[in-house]
Amino acid sequence: MSATILDGRAIALKVRAEVAQRAQALRARGIVPGLVVILAGDDPASAVYVRSKGRAAEACGIAARTVRFGADVSFATLQATVAELNADPAVHGILIQLPLPPGVSAEQTTALLEQVDPAKDVDGFHPQSLGHLVAGEPTFVACTPSGCMRLLAEAGVDPQGKRAVVIGRSTIVGKPMALLLLQAHATVTVCHSRTQDLPAVVRDADIVIAAVGRARLVKGDWIKPGAAVIDVGINRDGEGKLCGDVDFESVALVAGVLTPVPRGVGPMTIAYLMHNVCLAAARAAG
Repeated sequence: MSATILDGRAIALKVRAEVAQRAQALRARGIVPGLVVILAGDDPASAVYVRSKGRAAEACGIAARTVRFGADVSFATLQATVAELNADPAVHGILIQLPLPPGVSAEQTTALLEQVDPAKDVDGFHPQSLGHLVAGEPTFVACTPSGCMRLLAEAGVDPQGKRAVVIGRSTIVGKPMALLLLQAHATVTVCHSRTQDLPAVVRDADIVIAAVGRARLVKGDWIKPGAAVIDVGINRDGEGKLCGDVDFESVALVAGVLTPVPRGVGPMTIAYLMHNVCLAAARAAG
């Protein structure tokens, strides 16, 4: 068997075209969807991500700007910035680009994320957003899990009645991913570093979401023939080559559907960020 390789970039362009139509409709009513990204420090990867988000926003008709700080920025300054953006009616979405500089502790990072107005939480990281997701209520959903669900839909994979395994339990990907699959009526198992006999658990899955951050962890002999495999990981192997959490070559011989790295989940994450910004603008307008 040879897997169907999903082109995340092409599917993301479809999503962005849908978002652009929504943004145009909002602009026709005098509402300009607005996104502000807070970028602190000099992490090269973060700078690349922020530029990508800015280009996507421009293409979708969203007004985006970046508030930049050096690595020595104080927690108090970041708090004041979030408060100012919360109060600005022209700002519909606030995104704090992670990681923050080492001078900002994990506890302070959590406090900043929780300070963002839930109505502007386009990342879907606020506890209130997560709580609504648990309850099955309308909310902002984290962008990567939303993108994964759209990839499954585009591939014609209906989770209903399927066995799904999510490898990774982060609040950014793993947990919301599991909740979305549950809402789609899949039977979901969440695996992590303490899961015993992980390969055996994965072999039983019709849908596999790999989001653990370990290069090429998932091998072809872990995969049930014909399963849908979504690779969320972005890693560098021992040779510095970009790769996912899935061993692409071996899994492609067994899976029915597979996402590559790059050009898989990454573009979908940005597309659904734009989706959430337009959703926030529409909600703000009533």
